[in-house]
Amino acid sequence: MTTRIRPSSKRCAVIGGSGFLGRHLVERLLEKGYSVAVFDIAQRYEVPGVAFHQGDLCDKQALLKVLKDVSLVFHCASPSPACDDRNLFWKVNVEGTRTVIQACQEARVQKLVLTSSASVVFEGIDIKNGKEDLPYAKRPIDYYTETKIQQEKVVLEACSKENDFLTVAIRPHGIFGPRDPLLVPILVDTARKGKMKFIIGDGTNLVDFTYVDNVVHGHILAAEHLKPDSPLCGKAYHITNDEPIRFWDFMSQVLVGLGYDAPRYHLPYALVYGIAMLLWLITFLLRPLVNIKPTFTPMRVALAGTHHYYSCSRAKQDMGYRPVVKQAYQKDGRNFRDTPCMGVASPTYSTIYTLTHTLGQSVIGDGATDAGAKFGP
Repeated sequence: MTTRIRPSSKRCAVIGGSGFLGRHLVERLLEKGYSVAVFDIAQRYEVPGVAFHQGDLCDKQALLKVLKDVSLVFHCASPSPACDDRNLFWKVNVEGTRTVIQACQEARVQKLVLTSSASVVFEGIDIKNGKEDLPYAKRPIDYYTETKIQQEKVVLEACSKENDFLTVAIRPHGIFGPRDPLLVPILVDTARKGKMKFIIGDGTNLVDFTYVDNVVHGHILAAEHLKPDSPLCGKAYHITNDEPIRFWDFMSQVLVGLGYDAPRYHLPYALVYGIAMLLWLITFLLRPLVNIKPTFTPMRVALAGTHHYYSCSRAKQDMGYRPVVKQAYQKDGRNFRDTPCMGVASPTYSTIYTLTHTLGQSVIGDGATDAGAKFGP
């Protein structure tokens, strides 16, 4: 079966294009000559040549207007992993994604690339060089992960060569980079409050932090290799920097780069996890009486104290993936101390922007030209 020809094979839509990853994806698609439309609940920037459409993910008619004559859709919309609203996660990640699929099928879209998450297989215990054949988590660590599992299942099951509708899921992990709204800003806020003095566990646990350019590169590679005769159809792919780093080494590099002391004191993992579990249980029992949203949760302790890094071997084999940014952590950031801005001598957005560039600035090969371009996406 041959793929239907659209007026332009490079006419695409990015659902969630106003977000951190979505915006980077839009910018790279434009550089590669794609015609791009953005669909999101809010418009946060303007780019010449990009048609922005504001609407609700569950509004199929609004989606159909955007998807007219579009052959490729990237779906990277999701509430923040830090959100604690299960109903919102379910509405966006599950019900909204079902609506996206229906709209794509009615609009005769050929390809759907989903931003999933490596966390769909993580249950708070060690994962070392995990592959895509790991089972979905039976005990997801949070609402985000619970609904991302269902979302990925729905998208991959919708893949149909007979109906000329192909799907693939990209599973990034620990995305960081310029304009990062979560990882580095949350770390800075925690350091300001004096809460980054302790290392959970022995500090040797390896994790994947993935530079945003590599995640974007993986999405575009998947889209360009997704064909009826390709192995990508209906499959998920881990996309990382392919260089796991000690979690606490990464934290220390960011903190020192921003002028804070690196954590030095060790606390036993089992003790900290037990305390977090007790606090979570107390807040759960008190929830009918008091609306408390704990920030010190078992999930966060697990993310900070366990191994969780993933193999990219399937992506390398099936679509020729290799990171366009390597050695993304090797810069120590010592030149990025607190930078005065507007008369305030404190870490600023521009400082964080510069630091994240520094943490991921070693472009390899021809990655800057031809090669392409939370702990959830």
